[in-house]
Amino acid sequence: MSESLTINQISKVIRERRSIFPPSYVKKEIPEQTIQEILENANWAPTHKYTEPWRFKVFRGPALQRLGQYLGDWYKKNTPEGKYSEKKHQKTIEKSMKSACVIAICMERDQDERVPEWEEIASVACAVQNMWLTCSALKIGAYWSSPRSILEAKEFLGLGENEKCLGLFYMGYYDDLSIPGKRNPISEKVEWINL
Repeated sequence: MSESLTINQISKVIRERRSIFPPSYVKKEIPEQTIQEILENANWAPTHKYTEPWRFKVFRGPALQRLGQYLGDWYKKNTPEGKYSEKKHQKTIEKSMKSACVIAICMERDQDERVPEWEEIASVACAVQNMWLTCSALKIGAYWSSPRSILEAKEFLGLGENEKCLGLFYMGYYDDLSIPGKRNPISEKVEWINL
């Protein structure tokens, strides 16, 4: 018998999703099978003309240190002397190390450009939302970060000509947190047109 979700269960997962940052993560590995499940749900995002533009690079184990070092080195190299902070440099490196897994969110543009680029980016964003909701349901903390260092990491990530990185998806288990949601009422953002 297949499980069926109620609207209340779906609404609960959507409305309780939060950005959970690496300092809140506990030292606990996310099983590969769980990461596969998260990525499989990403794969079911909406995609115009079935271009399926989402691509992912999964960093785990020792690769997290390599990622952190790249981000730290980029910060050091690209920050003007007057704005450089050794504390921020260390924090940049440690963010990856505090995570159980970091996924580079990438996009491969349709070679024939059958749809506008913004639609491809929107599809990738939908894939990330699927990942985030899955993480939320599994009590895995996550957040999407898009520092310039990773947006310009084509060579580091080994991306092809039609590929670009749209950010990093940090993940890790966390102790229970109570983070209240903050949204203005939907009534302020909707205009009903009935005639």
